[in-house]
Amino acid sequence: MREGSTAGSRATTSVVHVFVLGVDPGVSRCGYAVLEARPGGARARAIGVLTTSPADPLHRRLAELQGELRGLLHEFRPAALAVERVLFQQNVRTAISVGQASGIAMAEAAACGCAVEQYSPNQVKEAVAGYGGATKEQMQDMVQTLLGLTERPRPADAADAAAVALCHLAIAPVHAASARAARGSNGGGAS
Repeated sequence: MREGSTAGSRATTSVVHVFVLGVDPGVSRCGYAVLEARPGGARARAIGVLTTSPADPLHRRLAELQGELRGLLHEFRPAALAVERVLFQQNVRTAISVGQASGIAMAEAAACGCAVEQYSPNQVKEAVAGYGGATKEQMQDMVQTLLGLTERPRPADAADAAAVALCHLAIAPVHAASARAARGSNGGGAS
Protein backbone atom coordinates (compact mmCIF):
# COMPACT_ATOMS: atom_id res chain seq x y z
CA MET A 1 0.00 0.00 0.00
CA ARG A 2 1.28 3.45 -0.85
CA GLU A 3 1.85 5.87 1.95
CA GLY A 4 -1.10 8.16 2.47
CA SER A 5 -3.72 6.01 0.76
CA THR A 6 -6.51 4.29 2.62
CA ALA A 7 -8.62 1.35 1.57
CA GLY A 8 -12.16 2.33 0.67
CA SER A 9 -11.45 6.05 0.43
CA ARG A 10 -13.68 8.04 -1.88
CA ALA A 11 -12.43 10.50 -4.43
CA THR A 12 -13.60 13.99 -3.74
CA THR A 13 -14.09 16.66 -6.30
CA SER A 14 -14.31 20.34 -5.82
CA VAL A 15 -15.70 22.98 -8.07
CA VAL A 16 -13.38 25.84 -8.84
CA HIS A 17 -15.01 28.92 -10.32
CA VAL A 18 -12.74 30.56 -12.87
CA PHE A 19 -13.74 34.04 -13.91
CA VAL A 20 -12.41 36.26 -16.68
CA LEU A 21 -13.01 40.00 -16.69
CA GLY A 22 -13.22 41.35 -20.22
CA VAL A 23 -12.79 45.09 -20.72
CA ASP A 24 -13.51 47.31 -23.70
CA PRO A 25 -11.63 50.37 -22.41
CA GLY A 26 -12.84 53.93 -22.53
CA VAL A 27 -13.07 56.87 -20.14
CA SER A 28 -16.62 57.97 -21.00
CA ARG A 29 -17.85 54.41 -21.56
CA CYS A 30 -15.92 51.36 -20.40
CA GLY A 31 -17.53 48.04 -21.25
CA TYR A 32 -17.04 45.12 -18.87
CA ALA A 33 -18.06 41.48 -18.80
CA VAL A 34 -17.37 38.90 -16.12
CA LEU A 35 -17.57 35.41 -17.59
CA GLU A 36 -17.35 32.14 -15.74
CA ALA A 37 -15.49 29.35 -17.52
CA ARG A 38 -17.58 26.18 -17.41
CA PRO A 39 -17.23 22.77 -19.06
CA GLY A 40 -20.32 23.34 -21.22
CA GLY A 41 -19.30 26.84 -22.23
CA ALA A 42 -18.91 30.26 -20.69
CA ARG A 43 -21.61 31.80 -18.54
CA ALA A 44 -22.13 35.53 -18.10
CA ARG A 45 -22.05 36.65 -14.49
CA ALA A 46 -22.07 40.41 -15.10
CA ILE A 47 -22.16 42.53 -18.26
CA GLY A 48 -22.42 46.28 -18.43
CA VAL A 49 -20.83 49.66 -18.98
CA LEU A 50 -19.06 51.94 -16.54
CA THR A 51 -19.65 55.60 -17.38
CA THR A 52 -18.11 58.85 -16.27
CA SER A 53 -19.36 62.36 -16.86
CA PRO A 54 -17.57 64.38 -19.54
CA ALA A 55 -18.31 67.44 -17.39
CA ASP A 56 -15.91 66.20 -14.68
CA PRO A 57 -12.13 66.79 -14.85
CA LEU A 58 -10.20 63.93 -16.42
CA HIS A 59 -8.33 63.00 -13.24
CA ARG A 60 -11.62 62.58 -11.35
CA ARG A 61 -13.08 60.49 -14.17
CA LEU A 62 -10.03 58.23 -14.19
CA ALA A 63 -10.22 57.86 -10.40
CA GLU A 64 -13.92 56.97 -10.65
CA LEU A 65 -13.19 54.40 -13.34
CA GLN A 66 -10.34 52.98 -11.27
CA GLY A 67 -12.63 52.56 -8.25
CA GLU A 68 -15.33 50.82 -10.30
CA LEU A 69 -12.83 48.43 -11.89
CA ARG A 70 -11.28 47.71 -8.50
CA GLY A 71 -14.76 46.89 -7.20
CA LEU A 72 -15.36 44.39 -10.01
CA LEU A 73 -11.97 42.78 -9.40
CA HIS A 74 -12.63 42.41 -5.67
CA GLU A 75 -16.19 41.16 -6.12
CA PHE A 76 -15.49 38.47 -8.71
CA ARG A 77 -11.77 37.69 -8.14
CA PRO A 78 -11.11 36.88 -11.82
CA ALA A 79 -8.14 34.74 -12.75
CA ALA A 80 -7.50 36.96 -15.76
CA LEU A 81 -8.22 40.34 -17.23
CA ALA A 82 -8.67 40.37 -21.00
CA VAL A 83 -8.53 43.83 -22.54
CA GLU A 84 -8.82 45.00 -26.09
CA ARG A 85 -5.46 46.29 -27.28
CA VAL A 86 -5.42 49.98 -28.05
CA LEU A 87 -4.71 50.60 -31.70
CA PHE A 88 -3.95 54.03 -33.07
CA GLN A 89 -7.07 55.59 -34.50
CA GLN A 90 -7.58 58.70 -36.58
CA ASN A 91 -8.78 60.53 -33.48
CA VAL A 92 -5.63 60.81 -31.34
CA ARG A 93 -7.56 62.27 -28.41
CA THR A 94 -9.83 59.21 -28.29
CA ALA A 95 -6.84 56.86 -28.58
CA ILE A 96 -5.15 58.57 -25.62
CA SER A 97 -8.19 58.32 -23.36
CA VAL A 98 -8.73 54.68 -24.36
CA GLY A 99 -5.07 54.04 -23.52
CA GLN A 100 -5.50 55.69 -20.12
CA ALA A 101 -8.53 53.54 -19.31
CA SER A 102 -6.73 50.42 -20.53
CA GLY A 103 -3.70 51.23 -18.37
CA ILE A 104 -5.85 51.66 -15.27
CA ALA A 105 -7.59 48.32 -15.89
CA MET A 106 -4.30 46.48 -16.42
CA ALA A 107 -2.62 48.04 -13.37
CA GLU A 108 -5.58 47.27 -11.10
CA ALA A 109 -5.72 43.67 -12.36
CA ALA A 110 -1.98 43.20 -11.85
CA ALA A 111 -2.26 44.61 -8.32
CA CYS A 112 -4.94 41.97 -7.60
CA GLY A 113 -2.73 39.18 -8.93
CA CYS A 114 -4.66 38.60 -12.16
CA ALA A 115 -3.08 37.50 -15.36
CA VAL A 116 -3.39 40.30 -17.91
CA GLU A 117 -3.77 39.65 -21.63
CA GLN A 118 -4.34 42.06 -24.51
CA TYR A 119 -6.03 41.10 -27.75
CA SER A 120 -6.30 43.02 -30.99
CA PRO A 121 -9.74 43.69 -32.44
CA ASN A 122 -9.01 41.20 -35.24
CA GLN A 123 -8.01 38.48 -32.75
CA VAL A 124 -11.28 39.03 -30.89
CA LYS A 125 -13.37 38.88 -34.07
CA GLU A 126 -11.60 35.75 -35.32
CA ALA A 127 -11.92 33.94 -31.98
CA VAL A 128 -15.58 34.80 -31.48
CA ALA A 129 -17.07 35.06 -34.98
CA GLY A 130 -14.48 33.13 -36.98
CA TYR A 131 -13.89 36.12 -39.22
CA GLY A 132 -11.63 39.13 -38.63
CA GLY A 133 -13.95 41.43 -40.58
CA ALA A 134 -17.11 40.66 -38.57
CA THR A 135 -19.47 43.60 -38.04
CA LYS A 136 -20.59 44.90 -34.64
CA GLU A 137 -23.98 43.27 -35.19
CA GLN A 138 -22.42 39.91 -36.07
CA MET A 139 -20.26 40.10 -32.95
CA GLN A 140 -23.28 40.92 -30.78
CA ASP A 141 -25.15 37.95 -32.28
CA MET A 142 -22.22 35.60 -31.63
CA VAL A 143 -21.81 36.83 -28.05
CA GLN A 144 -25.53 36.29 -27.50
CA THR A 145 -25.33 32.77 -28.93
CA LEU A 146 -22.12 31.71 -27.18
CA LEU A 147 -23.33 32.95 -23.79
CA GLY A 148 -26.90 31.67 -24.25
CA LEU A 149 -28.40 35.11 -23.65
CA THR A 150 -32.04 35.84 -24.46
CA GLU A 151 -31.08 39.04 -26.30
CA ARG A 152 -28.03 40.83 -27.66
CA PRO A 153 -25.93 42.44 -24.95
CA ARG A 154 -26.33 46.22 -25.12
CA PRO A 155 -24.82 48.69 -25.43
CA ALA A 156 -22.12 47.71 -27.92
CA ASP A 157 -19.35 48.42 -25.36
CA ALA A 158 -20.73 45.66 -23.10
CA ALA A 159 -20.92 43.21 -26.01
CA ASP A 160 -17.35 44.14 -27.00
CA ALA A 161 -16.13 43.42 -23.47
CA ALA A 162 -17.89 40.04 -23.48
CA ALA A 163 -16.28 39.27 -26.85
CA VAL A 164 -12.82 40.08 -25.45
CA ALA A 165 -13.45 37.73 -22.50
CA LEU A 166 -14.69 35.00 -24.87
CA CYS A 167 -11.58 35.50 -26.98
CA HIS A 168 -9.43 34.95 -23.91
CA LEU A 169 -11.31 31.78 -23.00
CA ALA A 170 -10.75 30.48 -26.54
CA ILE A 171 -7.10 31.49 -26.91
CA ALA A 172 -5.67 31.06 -23.39
CA PRO A 173 -5.66 27.22 -23.48
CA VAL A 174 -3.75 27.32 -26.78
CA HIS A 175 -1.16 29.69 -25.30
CA ALA A 176 -0.85 27.51 -22.19
CA ALA A 177 -0.34 24.36 -24.29
CA SER A 178 2.28 26.13 -26.41
CA ALA A 179 4.11 27.28 -23.29
CA ARG A 180 4.07 23.74 -21.86
CA ALA A 181 5.38 22.34 -25.14
CA ALA A 182 8.14 24.95 -25.26
CA ARG A 183 9.17 24.15 -21.69
CA GLY A 184 9.15 20.44 -22.51
CA SER A 185 11.34 20.85 -25.58
CA ASN A 186 13.75 23.13 -23.73
CA GLY A 187 14.01 20.96 -20.66
CA GLY A 188 13.72 17.54 -22.26
CA GLY A 189 17.46 17.02 -22.51
CA ALA A 190 19.27 14.53 -24.72
CA SER A 191 19.83 10.89 -23.86
